[in-house]
Amino acid sequence: MIEQTLRQVFGHDDFRPGQRPVVEAVAAGRSAAAIFPTGSGKSLCYQLPALHLPHLTLVISPLLALMQDQLAFLRRHGIAAASIDSGQSRDEAAAVMGGVERGEIRILMISVERLKNERFRAFIRRVPISLMVVDEAHCISEWGHNFRPDYLKLPDYQREFAIPQVLLLTATATPRVIEDMRRRFGIAEADVTLTGFYRPNLDLTVAPVAADSRPRALAAWLKARQGGDVGFPTIVYVTLQQTAERLAAYLDKAGVKATAYHAGLESERREAIQRDFMAGKTSCIVATIAFGMGIDKADIRAVVHFDLPKSIENYSQEIGRAGRDGQPSECLMLAGRDTLGVLETFVYGDTPERQGIVRVIDALVEAAEHHGGDWELTLNALSRDSDIRPLPLKTLLVQLELRGIIAPRHSYFADYRFRLQEEPEALVERFAGERRAFVQAILDAAPRARTWHALDFAVLERLGAERGLDVQRGRVLTALEYFVEKGWMVLESKQLTEVYRVLAPPRDPAALGAELHAYFRDREQAEIARLHAMLALFESDDCLSRRLAEWFGDTQAPVHCGHCSACRGQPARLPAPPSLAPLEERELAAHLAALAPRLAEDAAGGPATADLLARFLCGITTPRLTRLKARQLPGFGALEAYPYAEVREAVHRSTAAPTGA
Repeated sequence: MIEQTLRQVFGHDDFRPGQRPVVEAVAAGRSAAAIFPTGSGKSLCYQLPALHLPHLTLVISPLLALMQDQLAFLRRHGIAAASIDSGQSRDEAAAVMGGVERGEIRILMISVERLKNERFRAFIRRVPISLMVVDEAHCISEWGHNFRPDYLKLPDYQREFAIPQVLLLTATATPRVIEDMRRRFGIAEADVTLTGFYRPNLDLTVAPVAADSRPRALAAWLKARQGGDVGFPTIVYVTLQQTAERLAAYLDKAGVKATAYHAGLESERREAIQRDFMAGKTSCIVATIAFGMGIDKADIRAVVHFDLPKSIENYSQEIGRAGRDGQPSECLMLAGRDTLGVLETFVYGDTPERQGIVRVIDALVEAAEHHGGDWELTLNALSRDSDIRPLPLKTLLVQLELRGIIAPRHSYFADYRFRLQEEPEALVERFAGERRAFVQAILDAAPRARTWHALDFAVLERLGAERGLDVQRGRVLTALEYFVEKGWMVLESKQLTEVYRVLAPPRDPAALGAELHAYFRDREQAEIARLHAMLALFESDDCLSRRLAEWFGDTQAPVHCGHCSACRGQPARLPAPPSLAPLEERELAAHLAALAPRLAEDAAGGPATADLLARFLCGITTPRLTRLKARQLPGFGALEAYPYAEVREAVHRSTAAPTGA
C-alpha cells in the first residue's frame, strides 16, 4: 500500500536513502526522527504516511517560506493541505479550520507560535490528530545552533492534545542535539535515522580574500562561470542587509546581473525575487540568510559565502542548497576574519544584563505576593521594562520554568471585540433556554461603541454568577468562533497575555539573578566558541568534507574526498581584520556625549551600565535604546568595527561601571 502511494501520488519507483525506515516506523504507529542533509527528501517522510493515517497530520514549521513551498508541492500532487498564518484574513483562516474539522484537509501547517493562540488551541483540542511533525527540530535543543524557546513546549503540547506520534525532521543536528531531541520526545534509538552528511558532488573551496579585494574577486569568479547558454544559478550569502544591496549593485556594474534579497524588503518584492530565481529569470541572488529556507531548486550550481556564516551548522545548511540534482556544484568561501566581529556582536547583543533579569524576577515576586500567585505578562511590555530583547526574554522565562519557579497556565488575548452582522436581538432569538441566556450575557458584557462591541470577561464572569450560567472562557470562545463560522459576527483579538503560576518565589532574587546571568554568559561564551570552532574547520589541513561530516557524527565520509581545497593541498589561512587604533577614554566620552542627557532623563531605566554603553557604541539596539531613539544620535555604532568585548572593557575602565551590572 505504501509503495503504491509512493508511485501513484508522488511518482517515485523507490525510496531515497533513509526514507523507508522512517516512513515504516510512522506507518507502524511509532514516533521517529529523520536527520537527513538539506535536499535529501525529509518532507516525504510525513507526506506519505499522512495519506494513510486516520486523522490530521499537524506540521510545526519555523518559517512561512517553508510552509508555502511545501504546500505548493502537496497541492501539485493533489494532497489536501493548508496552513494557518498571520497573513490570512479571518475568513481564510475560518475556511481552513472548517476544512480541518470536516476531515477534508489531511495536513495542516502552522508556526510554533500559533500554539500559544488561545483561540487556535481551543479549536485544535476538538480535532483528532494522528501525527505531529516538527520541522527544523534541532530548534528544541539549547545545544543546537538555532535554539527557539517555544520549541521546548512542544512535548507538553503533544501530551495536551493527546497526539500519539511525533516525527522530528532536521538537516543539522550534532550527536548531542540528536540525543536531546530523542530524549525529550521519548523516541527509541532504533527509530532515529541518519543518512550521513557527505555530499560527493559538492566541491568545497575555502579561498579567503582581503575585504577590500573581495567584491572584485567575486565578480571575476562569477563572470568566468556565467558565460554561455547554460545558466549558473548562484546564491551569495552575506551577513548584513546593506551589504546585500551594495554587493548586488557592484556586481551589476561589473557585468554580473545580481539581485539583493533580505528581510528588509517588502514581502511582495521578496516573493517576486524568489519566483524569478526559481524560474531561471534571475541567476544570482545576493542574500542574507533570510533567503533559502524551503527553496527547492535542484540546479543551484554555486553557493558563495562572501561573509562568514553564523556557525558550522549554518554553513552546512546553506551549502546543502547546491547541487540537489546530484550534479557537480561549487561551494566557495571568500570571507576572512573581518566579519567575525559582526557575528560576535550579534551574540553579545542577546545576553541580558543582570539588572534586567532581576527586574523580571521582581515582577514575578510581586505577582506571588499581591496577585494570588498568578503572573500575567505581555512579552513586549516586559521586554521594554527589563531592557531584554524578546528572544532572550523567552529563554529567561523557560529557564524560570525549568527551575520550578513558574509554570505556564495559559495564554489569552486580553482584548476581544466583535461586530455583529445583524441586530443583537436577532442573534439572541436564534437560541432557546439556557443557551439564549448565555448569548444574552455575552452581549450584556460587551457594550457597543458605534460599531464594535468590546467584551469584558470580568463583567461576564459576574453576570454568569448572578444568573447561574456557565460562562467559562473556553465555552465563550467556542461560541464566538461558532458565530463567526455562521457569518453572524466578525471577531478581532489582540494583546496576547501569558499567564504563569508562581510556584516557588525565590527567597533571594539577587542571587537568582546572578545565577541566571551566569547562565546567559555561559551561553554567550559557548556561542563565541562555536564561531571559533567554525574558523578552525575552515583553516584545517585535513579534508574539509570529512571534518564537516564528523561535526555531525558521520564517520562514513572518505578520509580524503579529493574535491575540497584542503585535499588539493591548498589549506586556508583566514586573513586577519584590518588593525584598529587603540580605544582612548577621551574618544569614548565624545561618542557617548549625546546619549548622556537622554539617559539622565530616563532615571527609571536604571544606571547606565558598561554593557548598555558598549551596545550603543557598537550599534546594538536594545528596548531601552530604542525607546531613547538612540539610533538617531551621533555616536551610535561609532565603534562597530571593534570587538564588542574590547569596547565593553574599555567602557568599564573609563566609567568604573560594574561589567555585569
